[in-house]
Amino acid sequence: MKIVIEFYRTRGKDDAHAVVGRETDEVADVEGAIELALRLSQTLDLPQRPDGITITDADGRVLYSGDVDADALYEGRSRP
Repeated sequence: MKIVIEFYRTRGKDDAHAVVGRETDEVADVEGAIELALRLSQTLDLPQRPDGITITDADGRVLYSGDVDADALYEGRSRP
């Protein structure tokens, strides 16, 4: 499935989000999308370190939104 991953920074005082990067890719499922997002958050040359991600499908439906923190991403899931 085609997905879009947005990497963002969150401002603490009002929870505002600023997108610092966006990637489009093909993955097999949501688990694959989350794994890809975690990997990209560590390897992409972004202007700032992201602290959150949103993953949407080709129609714009949100598949996942949350922290980039590895523990949060894998909560309830097995690590690769």
